[in-house]
Parts: sequence; structure tokens; C-alpha cells
Amino acid sequence: MRPRRSTSQTMRRAAELRKEPSFAEARLWSRLRNHRLHDVGFRRQHAIGPYIADFCAPGRKLVIEVDGSQHLDQVEYDARRTAYLAERGYYVLRLWNHEVVKNIEDVLRAIELVLEEI
Repeated sequence: MRPRRSTSQTMRRAAELRKEPSFAEARLWSRLRNHRLHDVGFRRQHAIGPYIADFCAPGRKLVIEVDGSQHLDQVEYDARRTAYLAERGYYVLRLWNHEVVKNIEDVLRAIELVLEEI
């Protein structure tokens, strides 16, 4: 039997978050869903251990975080989270909300570049 990737509580929270995406998350999801970017399968609000990734391409081990200004005050938490994911083989790409909203094409190119490297 395969071990669970997260707890049922974290999985429920991820399902709740999928119902209320930020504007930036919804904008990026519209470009990632249904294998629209290089035929890579992405999931949104994907639970991994105690954390919930904004976007994850499990087959490519890529996590994309879309950060708002609150992340300026949680640098240590984000570092622990990134370390946890990296220990499990994930590459974590952090983007700012305003980048996604104002420069979606540049954001998609940045994601493509990461996908080429990993």
C-alpha cells in the first residue's frame, strides 16, 4: 500500500482553497490547466505533507508558489517549506502576484525555462 502524501485535514483544506483562488492564481491556472503548457499536468492547491502548494506538476516534481505581500513577513516559514519540498525532490519556483497579473507571458516563459532544466 502506498503511503499517503498528506493528512486528511490538509487534503480537506486544499479542497477548500481550490474553491477560492486569488485573482493571480485563477489567471495562472487558466494557462496551466488541462496540460496547456508543454503538455505538463499541473494540479492546483496540491497537498504535500503538511503543506499545500499553489500549483504542482507531480510528474515533473515542480511546485509553483504565487506569493502576495504577506510572504514578506514569513521568510523563515517559506524557507522551511521550500526545504521540506526540496528534500522530497521538488523544485520550488516562487512568483509574485503582481508578476502573474501584469506579465503572464513572462511568467509562462519562466516556467517553461524551469521545465527545460528539471
